[in-house]
Amino acid sequence: MMISKGVLKRLACCYCGLRSQPSFIHHFRNFSLWSMKKDPDLEAALSRNRRWIVNNQIKNIILRCPNQVVPLEHLQKKFKTLDLQGKALNWLKKYPCFFEIYLENDEYHCRLTKRMIHLVEEEELVKDMQEPVFVQKLAKLLMMSVNQRLNVTKLNELKHSFGFPDDYIIRILPKHPEMFRLVNNGWRKSSMEIELLAWKPDLAVSAVEASAQKQGIEPCFSCSLPSTWIKSWQRFEEFNAIPYISPFLNPRGLEEGSKEMEKRIVGLVHELLSLTLWKKLSIVKLSHFKREFALPEKLNVLLLKHPGIFYVSNKYQIYTVLLREAYNGSELVDKNPLVIVKNKFGDLMQEGLHEYNQRRRVVNLEKKRKCMNLMKPERRKVASSETSNQDDNGDTLGGLGRLFDPEERKRFYKVLFDER
Repeated sequence: MMISKGVLKRLACCYCGLRSQPSFIHHFRNFSLWSMKKDPDLEAALSRNRRWIVNNQIKNIILRCPNQVVPLEHLQKKFKTLDLQGKALNWLKKYPCFFEIYLENDEYHCRLTKRMIHLVEEEELVKDMQEPVFVQKLAKLLMMSVNQRLNVTKLNELKHSFGFPDDYIIRILPKHPEMFRLVNNGWRKSSMEIELLAWKPDLAVSAVEASAQKQGIEPCFSCSLPSTWIKSWQRFEEFNAIPYISPFLNPRGLEEGSKEMEKRIVGLVHELLSLTLWKKLSIVKLSHFKREFALPEKLNVLLLKHPGIFYVSNKYQIYTVLLREAYNGSELVDKNPLVIVKNKFGDLMQEGLHEYNQRRRVVNLEKKRKCMNLMKPERRKVASSETSNQDDNGDTLGGLGRLFDPEERKRFYKVLFDER
């Protein structure tokens, strides 16, 4: 019995489908671990403007250059590291309030505008004023770590989230030798660590404990879920009934996988988010501190178990955890002075982009108008040529074309019958 090729193909597809089914289920299960009902307000708050991030990086490149001027050719080479394509000139022209482009010695150069320089100076003033806050944040981070030490390379990944300046090590450590020191046992740059030398009991108070002291109640978490989430509220109340464990407590006495250990981890992540500018952190970067903060292997699973405290999102394919209670709708409840300055950068960028789009719109409308004006004479020429062709065709028929006119036909037949 002969079997057709079509039947064989269908059998092969079914076989491959059966073989690949466990793999599909495995991937589906992995994906489900990240599932969380989306909150439109918090998703809007997590809208990380990639344009702003790229322009901020370009700003830092310009500030590092001599006289704060960068040749466009040099900036074009940096575009690959910024994950950008196309010409740097076209990108910079979109933000006239950010960047000023000029031609010198037949070469384009770029520098910051005066308005941008004023904002940079304002940001530096705020950083100087916030230096005591940086000291407290760094001390708290070290106090929450298991050995009161943190790797510098890992900490640099989160320095902007905590608001630390790029030169925080040079800016902070030399001024506070009684509190911090640099340790490098491996004699490699990647093995450099910051160590806490003096424990500060007044700093060993978490945001949850500070809020409870103000209200005169026992430390506990707050839930920011709608009342319709009945099951989530029940789970939250059961979890909140367990006594609060400070993130500054050494976890060595806690059993791994116990409810007390889970309470301590939730409190630690809550405190870490409270120390950030936008009350959010990348889960992947946070997972790099598993050893330092005694975090679980599957941190994402633990965070998803507490939707009343944390909000997990994969916007822009970057898994981020956000502190729910820190937001009212899509707006931060308490804005750090650095956040206010950075928002001004964003407003200036949007103003320049709007100006650029308006100019492009005017130019496009002008081009369209010119094209329409050019097309009108052409249309007239075509119309006149068509009428002349019709006349020419009538003449070549030797006058027979007139017979198709009804009036001409009447006169023709009248003359014909009258003659008879």
